[in-house]
Amino acid sequence: MSEPKLRHVTCASPKGLHRIGYAEWGRRDAPLLLCVHGLTRNGRDFDALAERLADRYRVVCPDMLGRGTSDRAADPALYAVPQYIADCITLIARLDVEELTWLGTSMGGVIGMAVAAMPGNAVRRLILNDIGPEVGQVGIGRIGGDIGDDPTFASFEEGERELRGRMSEFGPHNDEQFRYLSRHYVVQRDGRWTFHYDPGIGAGFRAAAGQPAPSLWPFYEAIRCPVRVIRGASSDILSEQTALEMTRRGPKARVEVVPGVGHAPSLIPAEQIDLVERMLAD
Repeated sequence: MSEPKLRHVTCASPKGLHRIGYAEWGRRDAPLLLCVHGLTRNGRDFDALAERLADRYRVVCPDMLGRGTSDRAADPALYAVPQYIADCITLIARLDVEELTWLGTSMGGVIGMAVAAMPGNAVRRLILNDIGPEVGQVGIGRIGGDIGDDPTFASFEEGERELRGRMSEFGPHNDEQFRYLSRHYVVQRDGRWTFHYDPGIGAGFRAAAGQPAPSLWPFYEAIRCPVRVIRGASSDILSEQTALEMTRRGPKARVEVVPGVGHAPSLIPAEQIDLVERMLAD
């Protein structure tokens, strides 16, 4: 198993400066694939994918504010999409590229749609992993039931068991595959084992969950690059109807469905990595 280079970039917010960590794989002169994770996860979710692609791509996987190796927010109100967009724009400037492919899982795809809709952006291909312009409220309620708690565990193994229960929607994984999901997520901090994110991200999420979901269709319809969508067959976040509508509107995405998976495909099993490779070559 190869290891990436671990780097940081300094970003700005109305409350001051903070550092965003990111893992970087492959040659700096290779085509850039930017992989942005879901709500409570971190950039190391893409390790298996990055290991497969590192001989052909420069794969960069950031930890968004409050997750993984990135700083925690000075104010929990900063845990919101506008700040994540600003941080990603700063990261792209740091990477010094004119074009890139964006792969976003869930929240990472929301950020990607917003960036790809901006005039003059660098996104030349957008891959959305189980997310679209409309988000299922049943799924939002399910996710909101866990986010923002601050569990502690007596051991890594205990934390991994808890995580396995929470990640059932990701579909079946063998022990080796599940270790990719847990080894950078269940961490020891201040003498205890816990999950590798700031529980403060839950406050903003719960506040937003109580409001009507904003429509992202205007962003989606402004996207000019090719869009590919991966949908978990039983997803409660990206409905079959929304995915179908995405093939008809705006960039007219092509959609692939992963059987036996809800929200969201982990992109760890070999057949899911194969799917991403086909989308990159398309």
